[in-house]
Amino acid sequence: MKPITRDGVPAGIERARMAVRYAAIRAQTETLAAPLSAEDQTVQSMADCSPTKWHRAHTTWFFETFLLARFAPGYSVFDPSYGYLFNSYYEAVGPRHPRPERGLLSRPGVAEIAGYRRHVDEAMERLIAALEAAIWREAAALLELGLQHEQQHQELILMDIKHALSLNPLQPVYRAQAPAAPRAVPALSWHAVAGGLRQIGHGGAGFAFDNETPRHKVWLEPFRLACRLVTCGDYLAFIEAEGYRRPEFWLSEGWAAAQQQGWTAPLYWRREATGWSVFTLTGRRALDPAEPVVHVSFYEADAFARWAGKRLPSEAEWEVAAVEAGAAMDGNLADRGLLHPAPAAGGGGLQQLIGDAWEWTASPYTAYPGFRPAAGAIGEYNGKFMSNQMVLRGGAAVTPAGHMRWTYRNFFPPAARWAFGGIRLAEDA
Repeated sequence: MKPITRDGVPAGIERARMAVRYAAIRAQTETLAAPLSAEDQTVQSMADCSPTKWHRAHTTWFFETFLLARFAPGYSVFDPSYGYLFNSYYEAVGPRHPRPERGLLSRPGVAEIAGYRRHVDEAMERLIAALEAAIWREAAALLELGLQHEQQHQELILMDIKHALSLNPLQPVYRAQAPAAPRAVPALSWHAVAGGLRQIGHGGAGFAFDNETPRHKVWLEPFRLACRLVTCGDYLAFIEAEGYRRPEFWLSEGWAAAQQQGWTAPLYWRREATGWSVFTLTGRRALDPAEPVVHVSFYEADAFARWAGKRLPSEAEWEVAAVEAGAAMDGNLADRGLLHPAPAAGGGGLQQLIGDAWEWTASPYTAYPGFRPAAGAIGEYNGKFMSNQMVLRGGAAVTPAGHMRWTYRNFFPPAARWAFGGIRLAEDA
């Protein structure tokens, strides 16, 4: 009888699938880096961003550290210094190079990083094929985590290089692309959800990050969720109503951040003689009022909602509405190649739940009831960041396809703007 693994898949088939998936995800990272010069891949535009070269190396270090060093007897580490250079935040693993100084790492160069990736990929291919059945389950779980981790960094590569290129006076283009044809903005409509006792969080088969668990009960009062995202045209009305100069709409810390940092519009917006423009990964172009607004902080999203007489949804409201509506798990994600939010298509029901823009919620990023981080260094993956951050849901136009779940919890500090954060309104029923 053939050994059966999770979800009833024979062990040999699962290994083959994992090998193919590993190769595809690792190749996609290289595809994202391909349009960038060595100089592009080394620059670090702010402490929150990392160079593309560093992302390529760090994701490789993850596999080397948590799989090869543990499960591959006789594995030869590519370079002992890389453990210091490319550890991100794993205190249990050892010291690391300071995050704000990653852009100072002119060496190793992109060629050396490419060699590092090949070295680890060849070893991982051997490991996946040769792992003993007795330890395959444990190793496969870490392998899946590593692949999901690399997909997260694929999104970060695009977010971070967009910020870096936007600061270049030449306004360079990451990927040339003709602008989409203008589209009318659908009228704002609302999706009603009855109150009551519901469940949220991951509780079924398949992968989930630890912060999505355990599945638990929540009580919701009746509410309505906007059927589309807030558009640039909607947000322009807030700007024209002096929203950035009216403290009554702002949380105290948000108002202070807006004043200190001189916010007058979303990140990457610029007022031109002919109107507003926006910087995108496909270049700077005229602002399309039908597109969802993106690159706003939680503070700006919350201020807009207050100005509009609405509020932001809680993450529980967002998840329950999406699941109960039977919404499709697809949308404008990175595989579509737009790399920028697209206007809603119109029609009924909840739209743009997946892709386009990560949606700020009113929920602080805290542990679910009964949450326990994993033992050891892997337990540092999510749990240690459950402080002073807000939850976002739904994915963005730079999120890898196949990486999303209704239970997925992204999180950023409330003042973060370089992330693809957008707005969906809610109201009490």
